[in-house]
Amino acid sequence: QVQLVESGGGLVQPGGSLRPSCAASGLSLDYYAIGWFRQAPGKEREGVSCISHSDGSTYYVDSVKGRFTISRDNAKNTVYLQMNSLNSEDTAVYYCAATTYYSGTYCRVRRIDEYEYWGQGTQVTVSS
Repeated sequence: QVQLVESGGGLVQPGGSLRPSCAASGLSLDYYAIGWFRQAPGKEREGVSCISHSDGSTYYVDSVKGRFTISRDNAKNTVYLQMNSLNSEDTAVYYCAATTYYSGTYCRVRRIDEYEYWGQGTQVTVSS
C-alpha cells in the first residue's frame, strides 16, 4: 500500500522559513518523481516544484524560484521542500505527489492527473 505523509507545515511570519517533508512508503524514490503542489483557499491546486527519480534534477515554477529548494533522501525515502523568504501568497495546503509519468531526469508539475499518488497535505500559513 502506497502512502505519502506530509509534515512540517505551520505558522510562520513573513520572511520566515519552513521545511515540509514528504515520507513515502510502499514505493521507492528510485522509480518515482515527486512533486509538490499547493492549494490556497478558493483557488485551484497548483504545482510548485518536482524532483526527478533518476539524478535528482529539479524544477520550480517561477513564483518560488530562488526561494524554495526541493531535495530528497533516498535512504529515508523522504523528500523535503525548503521554503525561504515566505510571504502571504505562499499560504496554502501543501501536498506531495508521486508519479511514474515523468522518467529519467525530467519532471514537471503541470497537471494534477499526471501524478498517481497523493498525500493528505500540510497547512502552511504565513502571517504576522
